[in-house]
Amino acid sequence: MKLKIINSKQYVFDAIRKKWLLLTPEEMVRQQVVAYLITHKKVPSTVFALEKLVKINNISRRFDILVYNQSAPWLLVECKEPNVVLNDATVQQLLNYNNTLKVSYLAITNGRDLLVWKVENSKVTLQEDFPNWV
Repeated sequence: MKLKIINSKQYVFDAIRKKWLLLTPEEMVRQQVVAYLITHKKVPSTVFALEKLVKINNISRRFDILVYNQSAPWLLVECKEPNVVLNDATVQQLLNYNNTLKVSYLAITNGRDLLVWKVENSKVTLQEDFPNWV
């Protein structure tokens, strides 16, 4: 990761969005997940959407990471700060996003804990890790 300090604040270069971002704890988790998916799961950098708007019950919300496969939403990741416990409210947030996005894989992480599910024919199955790129 490329880091720099501006006015005593640390910034990280987001290679997907091609800009410097304030390095918050949640942003660090988001950048680590993107790097892991690119490096270890071989996801091309061109198929990511980060912090984009999605409408949930006519309310604009922002998802953290969405990966597309053949132009269709494929993997949705909700990132939390490391001190945030992954709980039912976090899972519900992810499920609300997925009501609109309809992905094949859902994930939540705080950088320490990771939960990943495969969604197939309305059946949700817990996975051990992020899926490999296909």
